[in-house]
Amino acid sequence: MTGETLVLSNKSKAIGFILLSALGFAMMSVFVRLAGDLPFTQKSFFRNAVAMVVAAVLLKRDGSGFRWEKGNLPLLLLRASCGTLGIFCNYYAIDRLVLADANILNKMSPFFAILFSLFLLKERANLFQYGMVLVAFGGSMLIIKPRFSAEAFPAFIGLLGGIGAGAAYTAVRALSQKQEKSARIVFFFSTFSTLVTLPFLIFDFHPMSGLQFVYLLGAGFAATLGQFGVTLAYAHASAKEISVFDYSQVLFTALFGFFLFGQIPDWMSVVGYAVICGVSVVTFLYNRTVESRGQARGPV
Repeated sequence: MTGETLVLSNKSKAIGFILLSALGFAMMSVFVRLAGDLPFTQKSFFRNAVAMVVAAVLLKRDGSGFRWEKGNLPLLLLRASCGTLGIFCNYYAIDRLVLADANILNKMSPFFAILFSLFLLKERANLFQYGMVLVAFGGSMLIIKPRFSAEAFPAFIGLLGGIGAGAAYTAVRALSQKQEKSARIVFFFSTFSTLVTLPFLIFDFHPMSGLQFVYLLGAGFAATLGQFGVTLAYAHASAKEISVFDYSQVLFTALFGFFLFGQIPDWMSVVGYAVICGVSVVTFLYNRTVESRGQARGPV
């Protein structure tokens, strides 16, 4: 396999994983909202506990063990702490904002991932790539038409969640470059988050119905799908190459809203869908063209 083919193969895998992640996190948001009036820390516990068990089973099955690679503990702690902050803020926003508003605030994470990548990984995006992310964000704004004025504090918390997620995804990329296994990254993060939320569960437990418990399990499995997807995606490509595809979560959320809740998008939303899909295709073709020209030119 040539170097060019390998790069394209890795990027194609990364795009597939980020789309899978977007689907998982969209499903998670639906389940979290359906779970009703429960503390966001209680919802977070079940989300993290499920991911922890799944990751532990995978690590046990392939025999790789739970011990992280030498020198990776600081990055693992950065990923876990920022990721936990992101979950808390996202669940808080989901419970208090319009679901679409909370979703787009969390989708600020690719912007921050590109920014953090500049300092932590020395990965620079060009003006075209920055522009495409901004256009995709504009398409998302057409879809959700966020109402920030009446809910300033929850909106600020939701934005803080996007910052935490962006930092966490950058740490995932750095860990993958240091040969840390994806399942181990997920296990460390999920275990950390589960331990952080455990005291809240013990001292502020709210009784749940059977259906609420099922919804929380569903949120946990959906989040696990999303977590493994995003971890594998950033292991195969940089934020500047794949972050725009993460906006497909907005499309998935709109579809779930239509089929589960009877929500019909207006014309501005339809335009937003077209913008996001168009940006995804244009960005993919642009990156492929740039890489092909670089391979043809050869080393300088």
